[in-house]
Amino acid sequence: MNKLLILSAEADKYSTLIRSADLPQLEISSTPDIHSAKALIKECNIALGDPPLMSEVLTSADRLEWVQSSWAGVEQLCMPGLRRDYTLTNAKGMFGALISEYVMTYLFVFERRVFRMRSNQLKRHWKPLSYRLAKDITIGIVGLGSIGRQLAITARHFGLRVTGLNRSGKPCEAVQKVYTVDEIAAFLKAPDYVVITLPATPQTNQLINSDTLRMMKPKSVLMNIGRGNSVNEVDLVSALEDGVIGGAVLDVFEHEPLPPESPLWQMPNVYITPHMAATSFPEDIAEMFIQNYQRFLRQESLQHVVDFELGY
Repeated sequence: MNKLLILSAEADKYSTLIRSADLPQLEISSTPDIHSAKALIKECNIALGDPPLMSEVLTSADRLEWVQSSWAGVEQLCMPGLRRDYTLTNAKGMFGALISEYVMTYLFVFERRVFRMRSNQLKRHWKPLSYRLAKDITIGIVGLGSIGRQLAITARHFGLRVTGLNRSGKPCEAVQKVYTVDEIAAFLKAPDYVVITLPATPQTNQLINSDTLRMMKPKSVLMNIGRGNSVNEVDLVSALEDGVIGGAVLDVFEHEPLPPESPLWQMPNVYITPHMAATSFPEDIAEMFIQNYQRFLRQESLQHVVDFELGY
């Protein structure tokens, strides 16, 4: 008999969804509380949960074989010193469409000058504003994993030019030119929008800093929907204040929630959202778990296995 612990802020919802599937050979316990989870997980060989909570109970799991993360980002479970003697799977592949919606929404907010139009409306000013055609806009995607690839396809659907940056420089569907990290200067000089889709790893830490920001076009916009560690926020504030780049759309930050004293809150050329560009929907995560559990029973390879060394 397999025993599953669900440890999540939405534990009750996950429990209801998974129980309704009537999976064989599975006993289910659930809690949103770390202290309760430390006792429950001792007898469990499978866990599903939110990475920050799950990282607190790993040492109490005597029989652990597999953890299904409820998030795509699993950096809390890949920290040095944490155990790695189990299979970790994440929610890879679920957020590409949501991220694409978010990025394209804000791209066209800038391009169609939505808030300027709204301001003119409130002043009763009838003043048409100019804008660019989509075919004249270049979007550069940093990170061509499942999210970056889906974003590229979506952007091409709108007629944008698409470039990309990854470790290998390997060609990617819908991306017209792919650069390696060593070619970052050449990559950054062309896009009107630079979109960060990177996970949190030592290699991605502070990739966007004063040096790389100055490689970007003067009126370009930086969007970060990956992880906050990729961007040096102090350098970003300076670049925005000095007109090095034209604006930023930020969904993730070095410290979350973003501290009230951060100057980013009040900057007129910055749009902030509270890490909600792509939310984990329990229905989708539960279905992913159910499919993986069936593979687990058949002793097949699980889907979306994380490489602890890479962090994704």
